Amino acid sequence: MIKTKEAIKSISLFSHLSDSELDLVASMSEISSYNAKTVLFYETETTDRLLFLIDGLLKVYKIDKYDNEIFLYYVYPNSMISELSNLQDNKINCFSNSEFLRDSTILSIDFNRFKKEFLAQNELILKFINELIYKNQQLQCIINRELVFDATSKVAFMLINDLDMFNQLKRTEVALLLHIQPETLSRVLKRLVRNETIMVEKSNVVILKEEELKSIYLGI
Repeated sequence: MIKTKEAIKSISLFSHLSDSELDLVASMSEISSYNAKTVLFYETETTDRLLFLIDGLLKVYKIDKYDNEIFLYYVYPNSMISELSNLQDNKINCFSNSEFLRDSTILSIDFNRFKKEFLAQNELILKFINELIYKNQQLQCIINRELVFDATSKVAFMLINDLDMFNQLKRTEVALLLHIQPETLSRVLKRLVRNETIMVEKSNVVILKEEELKSIYLGI
């Protein structure tokens, strides 16, 4: 069995830490083993642990609206698994699904304690990391929009996350942005109006049922 402190030292992120700092990280960490074909987490789940792969191989993927698997990337040993979306939250949201392809070992760290002891010590560094995370979120949005979502999901996602821009742009510009035909956009909006999920006032969309709109692209 790999010792916790040795596992931490094998990760480049922690390679510069002093012995006392390594002990501190170890005090908030656990080592776990998983068999091949085990799912580590599913998309939309949350966790309060920061995860690193120590040994083995992990596949990260998404499922589109037609239940097709879309491969994203592999996670190799001594790499971070977690996909951070906001350091202000106490939970880490899972952007995709992940499955072990080999028997594997992971290191999990208490996310809240790690933030308090290491990340929150310098406000500038914290803001800088948040900016990097924001850029990563933009990439995640592109992956969803281009590879996973159908036309209805694309429209619903933009309405929830960027309603002001949706209403400011011409419908042809929105269609171009979402890579769908203007006629398709029109049909989607009419369907949402019929279902009383949204209403349109003076060409502006008003959301009536936010949770119902979210459920379209979350698949719930």
